[in-house]
Amino acid sequence: MSEAAVLDIKPDEFEEIARKIKAAVGTVIVGQHDVVREVLICVLAGGHALLEGVPGLGKTMLIRTLGDVLDLRFSRIQFTPDLMPADIVGTDILEETEEGRRQFRFQAGPIFANLVLADEINRATPKTQSAMLEAMQEKTVTVAGRRYELDMPFFVLATQNPLEMEGTYPLPEAQLDRFLFKVNVSFPAVAELVQILERTTGLQQPQAQRVADGAQVISMGKLALSTPMPSHVSEYVAHVIVATHPESASAPPSVKQYARYGASPRGAQALSIGAKIHALLEGRSNVSFEDVAAVAPAALRHRILLNFEAQAEGLSADQLVADALQAVPKLRG
Repeated sequence: MSEAAVLDIKPDEFEEIARKIKAAVGTVIVGQHDVVREVLICVLAGGHALLEGVPGLGKTMLIRTLGDVLDLRFSRIQFTPDLMPADIVGTDILEETEEGRRQFRFQAGPIFANLVLADEINRATPKTQSAMLEAMQEKTVTVAGRRYELDMPFFVLATQNPLEMEGTYPLPEAQLDRFLFKVNVSFPAVAELVQILERTTGLQQPQAQRVADGAQVISMGKLALSTPMPSHVSEYVAHVIVATHPESASAPPSVKQYARYGASPRGAQALSIGAKIHALLEGRSNVSFEDVAAVAPAALRHRILLNFEAQAEGLSADQLVADALQAVPKLRG
């Protein structure tokens, strides 16, 4: 892609394209506006999202629909206990040439796509889950000592079921930290459930139309990165991250009591880029404290480790995030 194509998107075009994307996804997905917005922020940021919710809430359908709307090369990997790393990244196969010689040829795995659905990612063993780390962080794959670049844009949108724990392997903290957002998918309201039945139990099935492409997604992400963030908002982000650590003097009482470890510097990066994109989605080029607060739960809930006392009391990381946001004063420059 040329540099001109990257710089072509203007803020008003950003908002218009994003509106069309959300509208197109809405022709298939009923409700879940917060979920769609948070996943869209991840995609525009060039990051990865972990969607958590009970079966049947449309997580897989949302990801597949987003691939259709953005005209991206889609790949689905169904994670199971017997899945091997080579099943994800690919492997060298021995084949015979026309001249009768034998040589190895790399056969790419399903990770070589623009939009990768890692379905029920916590059902695979840690060894297989680790095969995703390089691809998610470096956007490359190494097989037999050779490094292969992944096509851009590249996103991993993973799903996991929080209820059925038998036969699952919790994601290691290092891999969780690679996800820009962790998105909680909630059960639909009655009116939304009725609309779902109307759309899915008849002869006509809704089909989303393409409204954007990979080049536009990359350009929108470049615009978001170039959006300036006021110094007082950046300082607010830094103080919020520090306030999630129990040993910090600025941490609220709930964090000191219930958190085992706070958010990483990647959490600060997720807050910053998420806030920038949230502001652009709202039609603003100025990033505010409210934009940070809007994306904070999705950016930080998987980066705060709770202790046993918090788990015993059924406390969620979202509450600690909210307390950290409240504990940091909003000082304007």
